[in-house]
Amino acid sequence: MAADKQDHIVAVVDDDPRVRESLEQLFDSAGIAHISFHSAEEALQYGGLTSIRCLITDVRMPGIDGCELQRRMTAALPTLPIIFVTADHDDEVRRNTLYQGAVAFFYKPFDGEELLNTVDAAVRQGRTSEASDVDY
Repeated sequence: MAADKQDHIVAVVDDDPRVRESLEQLFDSAGIAHISFHSAEEALQYGGLTSIRCLITDVRMPGIDGCELQRRMTAALPTLPIIFVTADHDDEVRRNTLYQGAVAFFYKPFDGEELLNTVDAAVRQGRTSEASDVDY
């Protein structure tokens, strides 16, 4: 991971508190600033959306699911990298989310180091896109 990882926030959206806690511990161990939400609705109401540099979300959640969250976040923040982490082995959903621009799709259980590397690459790519496409 890059030494400058403290200046971004990874947002985790998952209705399972054990998954959120696991991801929080993973990001803590890597020194990555993060914020967690128990639902897509909670994430969408967060006032600091523009500070998020990578979104990690589950697919199946009560209320707004991960696919709808992806649609809404992509409309609001087109350069935001989105990564799916799910226990739901549905290849059609996987294909659709990747087609809609998700940078990765992990099935649980996943390799923590691989996820960290993917987050690092996504944040780096997002910064490059923001520098040229978004005016804050």
